Amino acid sequence: MASTVVVVHPVIKSLADTLLRDPQAQLEEACGLAEAISLDVREALVVNVPAINAATLLSKGAVDRVHEAVLAHKPNVVFVNCTLSPVQQRNLEKAWFAKVIDRTGLILEIFGARAQTREGKLQVELAALSYQRGRLVRAWTHLERQRATGKTGGPGEKQIELDRRKINDKIALIKKQIDQIRNTRELQHKARERVPYPLVAIVGYTNAGKSTLFNRLTDADVMAKDMLFATLDTTTRGLVLPGGRKIMLSDTVGFISDLPTQLVAAFRATLEQVTQATLILHVQDVSDPEHKQRRLDVLQILEQLGVPAGAKHIIDVYNKIDLLPKKQASAWLKNDNRAIALSAHTGDGCDTLLNLIRAHLNHDRTEYAIKLPVSEGKWLAWLYQHGEVEADRVRGATRTVKVLLSEADRARFEQLRDAS
Repeated sequence: MASTVVVVHPVIKSLADTLLRDPQAQLEEACGLAEAISLDVREALVVNVPAINAATLLSKGAVDRVHEAVLAHKPNVVFVNCTLSPVQQRNLEKAWFAKVIDRTGLILEIFGARAQTREGKLQVELAALSYQRGRLVRAWTHLERQRATGKTGGPGEKQIELDRRKINDKIALIKKQIDQIRNTRELQHKARERVPYPLVAIVGYTNAGKSTLFNRLTDADVMAKDMLFATLDTTTRGLVLPGGRKIMLSDTVGFISDLPTQLVAAFRATLEQVTQATLILHVQDVSDPEHKQRRLDVLQILEQLGVPAGAKHIIDVYNKIDLLPKKQASAWLKNDNRAIALSAHTGDGCDTLLNLIRAHLNHDRTEYAIKLPVSEGKWLAWLYQHGEVEADRVRGATRTVKVLLSEADRARFEQLRDAS
């Protein structure tokens, strides 16, 4: 039997972006988060917070209103869709006689349940421990008990100090393990540099259709469901563009508004793919009424990762146009070399996207006319593998190849030929 939940979305008037967001859409997203971890939503409430109450966040009237819902449904947990302080969380649990979880805690639960790789599991554990460390004040009922230390049986450490020390030791151990994985990945990255392919990263708000697009372009089978955070672990596949150039396409974890800072920090290593990408595809669900605000949420997280919002290597991918009326869908179909409208579900527009990626990546290439003896087939194969051959003409014993190459590949080609 699924655990039950009452979902509460506080509309905090003092927050600058409150007026920009639709409370009902935010409540629906909160319910989606709860359902993503198989919680059965019994009631969902929007409560107004004219002024933050330091003790409970909510006003007394709002606390009483939620308490009525708790008495009616007797849920296993109450999910408050914002960040609560440890004191606020403890006080609400006392007022409602129920377990309370905030937005950060629930997202950590989802990530903990979904992470598949060893690195992903370690990163979630690191984020959860960092979150827990700040909440020891509410996690233990025996905080004032002291343990004797040493042979004299002196006052010793308070239990909370021991618990905090254990968490700090565990955090240090996990960081060391993540560093070891990162060092291994750096070695793999250096190995890939010997056969360099451009890295194209797919980013976007959770449930925007990133994995559906990834599967469409690469024929992969990454889980793509109508569910928040269906994808957690980064997946990378090779893809050949029109013209023959090979790239590496990477599907990343979905972003979300108010993403816990612990998770941004913990998953920074995984999201290195985004910062190292030659090109970033920002996938957006244009059928979502909150599209504009969620686009800004993603750009804000990209800035935290070191990718400025106006970066020229970001392409806006307006997805799910198949869910819009034809007239509205056509408004997105603009002639723009930094934006494209498509449907990852139907495939409409995906070929145009591949050509747009090709055009962007060719900005760093120059056309060279290279002459080769007809007998040197291995060098012709090298040019086809690392460049984009536009013309291949044979006259007598000489072959002239017009090929687009990066400056680095051109230099490497000459170096390899001279050394052979």
